[in-house]
Amino acid sequence: MNSAYGLVAVSLVVAATVLIGTFGLRISRTTSDFYVASRTVSPLRNASAIGGEYLSAASFLGVAGLILAYGADMLWLPVGWTGGYLVLLVLISAPLRRSGAYTLPDFAEARLESMAVRRVTSVLAVLIGWLYLMPQLQSAGLVLRTVVGTPVWAGAVLVAVVVTINVLSGGMRSITLVQAFQYWLKLTALAVPVLFLLIAWRHDAAPAPTRDAPPTFPQATTVSVGADVTVRVEHPVRVVLHGRLDGRAQDGPVELTAGEHRIARDSTVVFPAGAAVPHVSGLPERTDREWALPLSGREYPLYATYSLILATFLGTMGLPHVLVRFYTNPDGQAARRTTVLVLALLGAFYLLPALYGVLGRIYTPELLMTGRTDAVVLTLPGRLIGGTLGDLLGALVTAGAVAAFLSTSSGLTVSVAGVIAQDILHGGVRSFRAATLLALFVPLGLALAARALAVADVVGLAFAVAASTFCPLLVLGIWWRRLTVAGALAGLVAGGGLAGTAVVWTILGGPPSGLAGALLAQPAAWTVPVAFAVMIMVSLLTPRSIPPGVARTMVRLHTPESLDVDRGTWRPKRV
Repeated sequence: MNSAYGLVAVSLVVAATVLIGTFGLRISRTTSDFYVASRTVSPLRNASAIGGEYLSAASFLGVAGLILAYGADMLWLPVGWTGGYLVLLVLISAPLRRSGAYTLPDFAEARLESMAVRRVTSVLAVLIGWLYLMPQLQSAGLVLRTVVGTPVWAGAVLVAVVVTINVLSGGMRSITLVQAFQYWLKLTALAVPVLFLLIAWRHDAAPAPTRDAPPTFPQATTVSVGADVTVRVEHPVRVVLHGRLDGRAQDGPVELTAGEHRIARDSTVVFPAGAAVPHVSGLPERTDREWALPLSGREYPLYATYSLILATFLGTMGLPHVLVRFYTNPDGQAARRTTVLVLALLGAFYLLPALYGVLGRIYTPELLMTGRTDAVVLTLPGRLIGGTLGDLLGALVTAGAVAAFLSTSSGLTVSVAGVIAQDILHGGVRSFRAATLLALFVPLGLALAARALAVADVVGLAFAVAASTFCPLLVLGIWWRRLTVAGALAGLVAGGGLAGTAVVWTILGGPPSGLAGALLAQPAAWTVPVAFAVMIMVSLLTPRSIPPGVARTMVRLHTPESLDVDRGTWRPKRV
């Protein structure tokens, strides 16, 4: 794609985001404005805002990249991320809104009447938010490097600065307007180009990945290597290489023998037509038929699939930036309507990334060699269409990607800043603004220092931690009156400790091979049951630590707003 078009697209999205965000400064004055938009957001606007912040880089770029690499198994990601809202609708949304809390730690304290539970919940909320923010910032660097050629750190810093301006301007009220706009931009940015891509695909005789062989280069292809990679070559192939191969400088024809080879960054490799695509170390080399079939090509595929489903279905209700949205609705009925609308908006969006993944398998197989499969959405318009139209469509996709980083990062920053301001600082608008800097620039440092991982993989780990901690706390806290302080603490520590250990191991060194690797890469299948079991068993063993006001709290959570618990006409608490 022409870098000038990409630069214009990035500039326009950033300018629109800042303008809409600073408009919030005119209407944000109170603490309630900054934390929960004074609980006045309508269901449609709130649903659009939830879609804006929920459809992160993992959805916009990562799903297509994982489908390109792993195939049908990854279709469970969009299904789970959408289906999680159905679980949230049935079990959580209305009672959570009736709690009258600002943040998830507020709810934990109100339900269990314990500052210890609140502190543990606050730490977990911040850690999950940071874990979710890190891949957003890393992916911003990937996008700007792909379309403009800037250093990887530049995109992360740009997103951090823009989000800081928006959040400091107007808090939740400002971010709601920004995210609602960005959902519709992201939907348009995927939907319009895919129509042209499908037309071009039909014009090309509609090829399909159905061969009983790994992907090959359909024509002579030049592959630019942007970072040091180790690739696996199955069959010897003669290429033209400019750069460094296995530590030696090369500038001309060379034979890649079977085995692993190290290719240095900024190298270019020209492959002949029909050559098999070398895969980056860590990606399985699968035939097209294996790629199209579920439960094939990975170690312990059945376990990994079910663990992924469990993490995505149950992790949604434990994401701080999602839950805080339901505090902004006027009442519990509006919260339910919001959730139904979210299901429709997410369902419409998630039809699209799978198409990009399939087309990428056909037309951009070299991404399997560079490891930058997340870039398939950005690469396809220029590859399949080309010319000015391809540049324009590529610019539109780039705009959507930037909107994805900005909207999700904004929501995460607001939720994490709210927790830090309430539980570490002194509360109020000034504390919220100070907490915003801490909430954003810690994950920025981690993103610049940590090794790059597939964005959807890291987000999936954040879902696993959320499912192992906040899911049992919310479900049992709302629906089981015998939950005790000791039980909640034990379950949070057990689930968070086990899932957190798996996450740290995976991010720092990568999971080992075999069963241990599968358990660490997808921990939800064992950490979620452990968290529930510990929380229930310890609660049954410590009945004396049941909060004394649990009966009143449960009535408040489950009584419709049309009734007054005390006087006959219930008035929602306004904070």
